[in-house]
Amino acid sequence: MCYVLCEIMLSISDIKTGKNILWNETPYVVLYHEHSKTGRAGSVLRTRLKNLSTGAVLEKTFQGAESVEEADIAKAKAQYIYKDGEDYHFMDSESYEQFYLSEKALGNNVNYLKEGTEIIILTFNGNPINIELPIKVTLQVTEAPPGIKGDTVSTGGKVVTLETGLKVSAPLFVKTGDNIIINTEKGEYVSRA
Repeated sequence: MCYVLCEIMLSISDIKTGKNILWNETPYVVLYHEHSKTGRAGSVLRTRLKNLSTGAVLEKTFQGAESVEEADIAKAKAQYIYKDGEDYHFMDSESYEQFYLSEKALGNNVNYLKEGTEIIILTFNGNPINIELPIKVTLQVTEAPPGIKGDTVSTGGKVVTLETGLKVSAPLFVKTGDNIIINTEKGEYVSRA
């Protein structure tokens, strides 16, 4: 029996999409998994893993008898406060402690961060390693080409630039200065705010 600190080992049947695992002493989240069984070779698990520290994605195949440790990732509410060079500064919503993450570690998440954005901070061994964004964020359009007069029902769109520098396809009626809602998982326009 384990009283103080237990490491939870996962067999290949326990590794599922969304699970946090430790591989080579680095925390990963499973983005995709597929089990297959090939005759005498036994079962294998093909996975796509995202490094929670760097955002790098890799493909890894686990053999039937392999097991991995489950990563103990803690989550807490935080708020984005400002950018300083390549570093993005955040504040824990409960302790008011400030910390920063590099642009490299955050990857594409920086496209959805504006001052005051509420996020979830992921910590591993007490150290912040990455963030989870809300599914939808509201951003202001800073550049939008003019729409064609009278074209209000066209299914076409135009590419607009948002306050974070992100470019998305939006309907023709969206103009500079509008606030629009963006899906952070797909990087797509949802609606006007």
